[in-house]
Amino acid sequence: MKPSKSRKAVLALEDGTWFEGQAFGADGKVFGEVVFNTSMTGYQEILTDPSYRGQMVTMTYPMIGNTGVNHVDVESRKPFLSGFIVKEYCKHPSNYRMTSTLGDYLRKHGIVAIEGIDTRALTAHLRTHGAKKGVISTTELNPAKLVKQAKDSQGLVGRDLVKEVTCDKPYHWTELPYNLDAADHTPSDQMNLGLDKEAKKIKIAALDCGIKYNILRRLVAEGFDVTVYPATTPAAEILNSGVKGVFLSNGPGDPEGVPYVADTVRDLIHRNIPIFGICLGHQILGLALGGKTYKMKFGHRGGNQPVLNRLNSKIEITSQNHGFAVDEESLDKNLVTATHVNLSDNTSEGLMMKNKPVFSVQYHPESSPGPHDSRYLFQQFRELIERNG
Repeated sequence: MKPSKSRKAVLALEDGTWFEGQAFGADGKVFGEVVFNTSMTGYQEILTDPSYRGQMVTMTYPMIGNTGVNHVDVESRKPFLSGFIVKEYCKHPSNYRMTSTLGDYLRKHGIVAIEGIDTRALTAHLRTHGAKKGVISTTELNPAKLVKQAKDSQGLVGRDLVKEVTCDKPYHWTELPYNLDAADHTPSDQMNLGLDKEAKKIKIAALDCGIKYNILRRLVAEGFDVTVYPATTPAAEILNSGVKGVFLSNGPGDPEGVPYVADTVRDLIHRNIPIFGICLGHQILGLALGGKTYKMKFGHRGGNQPVLNRLNSKIEITSQNHGFAVDEESLDKNLVTATHVNLSDNTSEGLMMKNKPVFSVQYHPESSPGPHDSRYLFQQFRELIERNG
């Protein structure tokens, strides 16, 4: 049974700011950190990115939902974000791949969503004052009460959100990237990707802190034999499987909230295994190397972040989703080279160890959604493993 056409909803922030709109997802009251994403497309991939656990995402593009949702454009087993905020929800989507409306999809997965608010004003507020704890409610509509509840809610600092998104047990991943030229977007085969079917695949482990499906597809496309491990897996267990390299995935929340992952990475570094980390994996690598991380004012979320590669002076337009960053000044310059920097705010975007086969980037090279500028990093990981023997 579909809900009535007009259901009131309120978004309230901890600092007293509030907005009234209409609900288009599930009914209820949810809490989370309110952030914004500047991507114009890819809302289904954003919804299912586990890195958004504990957050309520505001889309800055004014109309969302016009292509509906489908069974292909998902990045994990379900949506993990706390809530969804848009200016205008498209109630009558049209796309040949659509299997459901966005509203029905959100209701199916219990995600509370609000439309009809001034997302431009909300985004400007967050850019000025920083990301805020907030609440979206379709049941309790008293703004004053909701502001107090938002203020009293749990934030992200120090929380272990990885345990809520990681896999329960190891699994093998074999799926290749989708063939976008095919009518049904079925997975590609090795030949149309230019891969040698006779080439020996390199066995690697992916440590799942909230990994996205397209990362796994890109790793397979690069010729890796990929096994995914829970974030709690110790280094000895990973290496006993005979892997030649370890990938550190993206994930939600505060890297200092998952010290056990940094301990594992520190152990892997001592064992001289090649390592490639992205996003949360980059931050955890920074901690494993003795550095510090800090919470950013409003973070980077979108598909248009300019990053300078200091090694070749090229600029990449990147997809990003993070609210914490590595403090480069806290790292030992004798051990680590800072390889990439964000051109918007000069924050850390890449690290490389000087005497170990280890590197990381803060952004998302798998481009889902987002640009393709950084896909070379998967090849770089393979070449690093081959050189390491």
